[in-house]
Amino acid sequence: MRTGVASYSDSEQRALSAYTKLMRAAESVTGRTSRILAAFNLSVSQFGVLEVLFHKGSLCQSELAAKILKSTGNITMVIDNLEKRNLVRRERDMDDRRFIAIHLTESGHELIEQVFPSVMAAIVNEMSILKESEQDELAKLCRFIGLQEERGPEI
Repeated sequence: MRTGVASYSDSEQRALSAYTKLMRAAESVTGRTSRILAAFNLSVSQFGVLEVLFHKGSLCQSELAAKILKSTGNITMVIDNLEKRNLVRRERDMDDRRFIAIHLTESGHELIEQVFPSVMAAIVNEMSILKESEQDELAKLCRFIGLQEERGPEI
């Protein structure tokens, strides 16, 4: 009969603990900063699209999906909803009709200019619990983990 208590090696327990803490911290910070977005009727994904377009300029849907780590199917729905609010517009490339660029509209530009400073201030506040050197180390470690796919699994 199983007791429901699993047995893991020290390395498995350490990895699971680190992963759980990373995910809980990310969800906690996202939850607190997304309150600002809710006041503007924006989801985290919608904000991500607006922020990327604001800082990087017009991009195609697949580039946007990669930038905000969403599937191309999900990004279509996000862009549809932003387009309904006249915050972005799609423009088909005349040379390659398969390529559709996503652009910020004037309304979208005005909204992200209004929202971004508040979100930035909230992020700075959240991260202020860490010293600058700790923020740098956290960024370095998260980047290292995030690039794991490019290195390939070491199983």
